[in-house]
Amino acid sequence: MSTLQVIALLMYGAFLLGAVKSIDFTHFAKNKQQQHLIFGTAASLFVLWLFKAGIFEGLDVHFLGLSVLTLMLGFRYAIIAAFIALVGASATGYGTWQNLGVNGLLGTVLPISVTYLFYMLSFHRIPRQLFVYIFICAFFPAAFSIALKTLSLGAFYYMDGIYAWDIIFDNYILLIPLLVFPEALLNGMAITLLVIYQPTWVYTFHDKFYLDN
Repeated sequence: MSTLQVIALLMYGAFLLGAVKSIDFTHFAKNKQQQHLIFGTAASLFVLWLFKAGIFEGLDVHFLGLSVLTLMLGFRYAIIAAFIALVGASATGYGTWQNLGVNGLLGTVLPISVTYLFYMLSFHRIPRQLFVYIFICAFFPAAFSIALKTLSLGAFYYMDGIYAWDIIFDNYILLIPLLVFPEALLNGMAITLLVIYQPTWVYTFHDKFYLDN
């Protein structure tokens, strides 16, 4: 493993440890709905991430689905569910085990953090309405997250000397404009359906904040 891979693994482990330590396992063991949501979303991500395209190893593009995951589960449970999905996907060839920390940190923690930051800022700074929630908390964060994830992973492969910049740019970075809108649309549509038909599944959505007013 390279130095950057080790650093990424340690940082990812710190985020994961912090998320696990905050869980009340006694309550979690009794909460069947929470268990179903976490493992169900992890399984959904696992399947979603299997559909990827790319020419060079690691420079693959696929939908993330992490904005809707974050809004459904909250920051800490989203990190745990994404970790479960990442381990399963890595076991089936999603990426090398040496890059587990890199994929975890830049591919899951970074998009989850971006979405949760958008959610917190919108909750405290913008009038709370349904369309604000859908677009500001799901649509735009999803677009920004996949662009930032692609840029950061491209920078890692360049800094670690795995690929030359022209290969990264032509086969990875250049695809960002093609990725942002589909990713945003997927997350926006998914969260719209959830808040309409299954609002109890969405941890960050409350009728009294976004509908009653």
